[in-house]
Formats: sequence, C-alpha cells, structure tokens
Amino acid sequence: MTKFVVGVDYGTLSGRAVVVRVDDGTEVGTAVHEYRHGAVERTLPATGEVLPPHWALQMTEDWVDVLRHAVPKALEGIDPAQVVGIATDFTACTFLPVLADGTPLGDVLPDRPHAHPKLWKHHAAQRQADRINRIAEERGEAWLARYGGKLSSEWQLAKALQVLEEDPEVYARADRFIEAADWIVWQLTGVETRNACTAGYKGAYQDGGYPSREFFEALHPGFGTFVDKVDGPLSPLGGLAGRLTAEAAAWTGLPEGIAVAVGNVDAHVTAPAAQAVEAGQLVAIMGTSTCHVMSGATLADVPGMCGVVADGIIPGLYGYEAGQSGVGDIFGWFASFASAQHDELTAAAAAQRPGQHGLVALDWHNGNRSVLVDHHLSGVIVGQTLATKPEDQYRALIEATAYGTRTIVETLETAGVPVTEFIAAGGLLKNTFLMQLYSDVLRRPISVIDSEQGPALGSAIHAAVAAGEYPDVRAAAAAMGKVKRAVYTPDETAADVYDRLYAEYQQLHEYFGKGGNDVLHRLRDLREEVAR
Repeated sequence: MTKFVVGVDYGTLSGRAVVVRVDDGTEVGTAVHEYRHGAVERTLPATGEVLPPHWALQMTEDWVDVLRHAVPKALEGIDPAQVVGIATDFTACTFLPVLADGTPLGDVLPDRPHAHPKLWKHHAAQRQADRINRIAEERGEAWLARYGGKLSSEWQLAKALQVLEEDPEVYARADRFIEAADWIVWQLTGVETRNACTAGYKGAYQDGGYPSREFFEALHPGFGTFVDKVDGPLSPLGGLAGRLTAEAAAWTGLPEGIAVAVGNVDAHVTAPAAQAVEAGQLVAIMGTSTCHVMSGATLADVPGMCGVVADGIIPGLYGYEAGQSGVGDIFGWFASFASAQHDELTAAAAAQRPGQHGLVALDWHNGNRSVLVDHHLSGVIVGQTLATKPEDQYRALIEATAYGTRTIVETLETAGVPVTEFIAAGGLLKNTFLMQLYSDVLRRPISVIDSEQGPALGSAIHAAVAAGEYPDVRAAAAAMGKVKRAVYTPDETAADVYDRLYAEYQQLHEYFGKGGNDVLHRLRDLREEVAR
C-alpha cells in the first residue's frame, strides 16, 4: 500500500497543508487557509482596542481552522486510511500563555492583549530585551554567548517579561507559557510536549536547563516562576509526540491514532526538505523575513546569532540560526508606498546595471535581527537626488537585503563556521532577478529547494520519521527532500561592483548600527513620545 504523510506549515498570515508520498517525497495534494484575523497589529478583535506600536498578535482559533479547512482540502482524492502521520511547523518565537489543560488565556480573557499569542514579529519588548542582555552580561551568564551576546526582543524571555511587567494578572493566571509549535501539537494529541528546537533557540535552554531562577529574579521580582511555566522534558526533532485524538481526527479527516510528530520551527524544518543535513549547508528561507539556518560540526560563539543549539536542526550537529526581520515585507511596503506592482518595479530595476542608481540602503525597516540584534533600528537610504526614481529605490532595497545576508555569512565564517553551500527556499524564489542579484552580492553559487512547500515538506519528512517509516531525519531527507544545485552563479562583473557597494553598506552598518550615531534610536524615541 502506498503511504502518505501530512505536513502543516503555519505562517504569518496563513496555514498550508501538503500531502506527501512517503517513499519519494512527491507532493500529491496541497491547500492553503488564510487566517481570518491575519496578523493582529492594530486593534484587538474582541474590543477594537488600539494596540500600542510594534505589537503583533495572532488568534489561536485561526490555527485550529487550518486543521479544519486546509488539511481536508489537501486530502481530496486521497484515501485517508493511507496516511500514517502528520507533523506541523510554526513561525517562532510565537508564544502564548495557557492554562494547565492547554486552554489559551486569550479564550478566557479575550479583552486583555497580553493574554493572546505574541507573533514572532512582536517587537514591543525591546526594553525588556535590553535589560535581559545587560543583566546577563553583568552576571557573566555563560549561555549568553550562544546567542551572539544578545537575546532578541522576539524571543520568549523578553515577551514573557513584558507580560509580567505590563499585565501581572495575566502572567499570574498563566499556568504555562508555550510556543505555538508545541501548542498545536497539544491540540492534535491531547498531550503537552516541548520540542528541543524552540526551547534552545527561543527559550535560552542550553546544556540541560534554562537560565537560573536567580537570573530571572534579578530581572524582576517574581519572574523566577517563569521556569515553572516552561520547564518540562524536551522531545527530539522527528520524535513521536503522540497519537491523533478523536477530536483532531474529526477536524482533519485523518484516521484517529496516526503518528503526530514533535513540533518544529518553519525555518529549521526546511533544512531536510532542501537536503541540507550536513555541516556547512546554509538554508535561507526567504519570505516576509529571512531566516538563515545551518548545521556545523563544532561549537563556536558567533556574534549576533539568534542561537546555536546542539541537535537544534539535525541530530549530531550544532544548529546555527540567524535572520533578517524584514525582507519581502520591505518590498511589499515599498510597492504599496509607491503605488506600483512588484513585477513592474522588478522589471524596471532589472534593466539597470549594478551601481547605476547611485544608492545604498540599510535593510532595517523592521529592525535588525542579525547581527546587531536591535529592533529599534530603522531603514536608511543614502544617495537620493531629484532624479531618483521608484525603481532605483526598489533595487537599492533588494540589494540591501542581499548585503544583510552577506553580513551574516561573513560573520559565521569569520567565527570559524564555514558555509560550504548556500541554498535558498521560500516565496522569494519566484523572483529570478532577486536570486541572481543575491548570487552576485554573495559571490557564490545559489542552490534552490525544488519545492514550493519547503516547510510543509520538511514537516512531512519529520512525520515520516515519527511514523517509523525512516530511521532518522537524514534518511528521510535523502529520499523525500528536493534540491537543485547551483541554479544561480555569480556574474563576476556585477560582483566586482557589488563588492564596492557592500563596502559602503558596511560603513553605514557600523555607523548607524553600532553607536557611531544613535540618530535612528533618537528618532524612534521622539516619534513615540509625540504619539503618546
């Protein structure tokens, strides 16, 4: 009998289900369900309350609706009895407070913003992140080096500390805080599990434990209880989290009792889908933001990394993560701002030669995740004149994101973590101009995942392992993963020009990002002061 598995990828605005054949990774069915509430960034649905700046929430009912709608749609024409497992992946850190039985506090206190899940791009906890980093450095916390010397405001500690300080009742009512990646698995199995990936990268879990209670108490009296709200046994990636409950079977149309894999992060789970299971293979998942993940054979402290975690991506290797908080989001913002279509702007920008527009931009319109780890930074474009056209700015913004990626690659290699192959995945693969530009800026070939459903395919690979169809993730990736090698190669003439432009980017990066001039912080502070 032909066997299938289901992968469900939870994104920023929608969830996607894909049905995959176990023996060769062929994708036989797919469906997308748009979240009814999308990313909640302006007003709270229950009350219409205006949210403060830099907030981003989601509604848990939207996530369950993906199981109710996308999975049955993807299964059309397939006998559900042939499905042996299901796995899910999620944006991260998307983090929520729940009761002991997994009930989201947002269901209990719908009028309280802090009761709802904080989406990965919730950047309103920068003040808490700054304090976490300062106190950790003062105390000489050894785990801080694993995160490049700074924890992001996007991660668990800052978000939970913000809840405690701004709505202590919600914090007290929360029996548990949990990643969405683990919460959705809880709904599928009826059992709470914690995956090693999000605990390590988003929760500062290192060497067998979270930071000490003493450290949490130094951040804020009473915050020591956070350890109790997140602690528990960690499950390995590709492991069996449990079996599909009758309720979840009714939602999805899948057989009760099939294998449910341990939760995972959308970017990390894409690595095996792209057959990136060996040291040195970096996968850039390029969409609204870009996440850069790779495994290394050795442990190194890399400045500005989102984290390095043992077994964090592939068992037996150290998993490194970096990222850019805004990529596709920047292009979308500019197209809307310029009242232009992406394809029109792309065609006009592609007609130019490198350096023709005379611009250099900084890609910080949504802050900087790596390597500066500062979400209070903002975008900059240098060199504009009265002759500057929209396509000039658009190309400069694309180039800026490529420079940001080159900064991450060079930082890894300088720290002793060689990048042997650059593999691209995500929605931006459709823009061939952009991909060639990245190859020119990086001065290296770019391989591409041979699937439009990278995270969902990666989840399906983990589902096959959890179901016992393969002994481990490497074996499943070899059979089910899809990649095309060296699709883009650098144009040496263009690369020479980009070396010169990148040198200018580096100077601006240091000047505006490392204290040469704090004008971006001052402008943000003034904007928020006036808005109050």
